[in-house]
Amino acid sequence: MRVETAFLFDLDGTLVDSVYQHVLAWKEALDDEGIDLSVWRIHRKIGMSGGLFTNQLLRETALEINEELVARLRRRHAEAYKRQADRIRPLPGARELLTWLTDARIPFAIATSGRLETAAVNLAALDADPAVVPVVTRDLVRYAKPDPDLFLAAAEQLGVRIEAAVVVGDSIWDMLAAVRCRALGIGLLSGGYGREELRDAGAYRIFEDPADMLAHIDELGGRR
Repeated sequence: MRVETAFLFDLDGTLVDSVYQHVLAWKEALDDEGIDLSVWRIHRKIGMSGGLFTNQLLRETALEINEELVARLRRRHAEAYKRQADRIRPLPGARELLTWLTDARIPFAIATSGRLETAAVNLAALDADPAVVPVVTRDLVRYAKPDPDLFLAAAEQLGVRIEAAVVVGDSIWDMLAAVRCRALGIGLLSGGYGREELRDAGAYRIFEDPADMLAHIDELGGRR
């Protein structure tokens, strides 16, 4: 019996060109709190859950971590990110890839470490209706990446075994989460991580962006 493939997509840097907007929004939030951190340090942690992200950043500054500060940073980040909504664009081939999967009746879902308040901006840019496309956000799971909860929840929504799913992401955190839930991982370079980094984190195939992935979809179990 043939095992049907399902695709579980990260959102930022995988389907929408939004990684650097997130970096700048976090930089603005940190600056507003008087916390000086280099942009490159922020970028290396994009893709983690927001709580883990802020904890790690604050740990590097030796500042006291408390729930009030974390909540304030998250709110400032969301506000700064939403102000950039008109700059968020789908990555090349993203809409076409999702349309192809829909037409081929291959199940897929979106699983993002972002909370709904920021994920909504990306979904609107992608023209992805959560009433049609299954979407799992940070609000719906206990832990986000690099824990596998998001992808496990997405597979459950689709009614597929996680071992039969393919996780598509742009960061090492996506690939680590895929390994931990025994799914195959596909890495995209569109989020700024390098080939070796993604491969070392567990990616079994690596593509430039969604357009490149669509051009090779038959190699990934994506058959009509």
